[in-house]
Amino acid sequence: MNTVPQSDERLRQEVSARYARTALQVLGTPEGDTSSCCASGCCSSGAHQSDPITSDLYTQMELGEIPVAAALASLGCGNPTALAELRPGEKVLDLGSGGGIDVLLSAKRVGPTGFAYGLDMTDAMLELAERNRKEAGIENVKFLKGIIESIPLPDTSVDVVISNCVINLSADKGQVLREAYRVLTSGGRFAVSDIVVQGDLPPILRRDMESWAGCVAGALEEATYRLLLQEAGFVDIEIEVTRRYSLDDIASSGASASVTSLSPEEREAIDGRFVSAFVRARKP
Repeated sequence: MNTVPQSDERLRQEVSARYARTALQVLGTPEGDTSSCCASGCCSSGAHQSDPITSDLYTQMELGEIPVAAALASLGCGNPTALAELRPGEKVLDLGSGGGIDVLLSAKRVGPTGFAYGLDMTDAMLELAERNRKEAGIENVKFLKGIIESIPLPDTSVDVVISNCVINLSADKGQVLREAYRVLTSGGRFAVSDIVVQGDLPPILRRDMESWAGCVAGALEEATYRLLLQEAGFVDIEIEVTRRYSLDDIASSGASASVTSLSPEEREAIDGRFVSAFVRARKP
């Protein structure tokens, strides 16, 4: 079991490396470590339909609108584009856009008078996303390189911020939410899918790098999520559970080593406590 790095930058590098492996696999680029991040280290690819967190998130109609590679590189835990109630003409930002699936779907929903930005820190994912954009023939999209703790866009520049199982990977989630608030227009909407834990996590799960990259160890407790959103300035905060995971689900998503080491009491305490949730909020 690899432990979570104490340095925020080292943690960011570890997460990026795991997600790069998925992008390189989809791009068909050979890489020294042929074991896919999708196999155990992160929210698995949409190609692995047996994964309890990432499977069956998009309709067949939605998947038919985008390149296959965008779906194969999808590492999310929800479908924020379907739940964000996007409207024609809106500007949308996807935090941690990966292979671009949610950006491309958003661009279609906001139409030619709207625009969709995707922000990602991983070069291989950005390359894959741009390839998918060109294949889809979608022009109202721009992919940006950067980190979600420091969004490279001006103040009040987007109407909606979405994200798909990425905020939980950040070591400074409060800063991410403050940045989301900054770039939103007045009345703008925060509409993300994320993993949330309803209760405390055993320390061994919090320290496990594989379960962090698997969207487990970094999950915020629900009350903490609400508090951080309030502190950032958001109002009308809602957290809607969309899926609930058993302990076996959590183990298969990348946390098997740490789950095995839990005591029977700890297992019972966290069984069913991990959920995918749709987190909504609004900037006044």
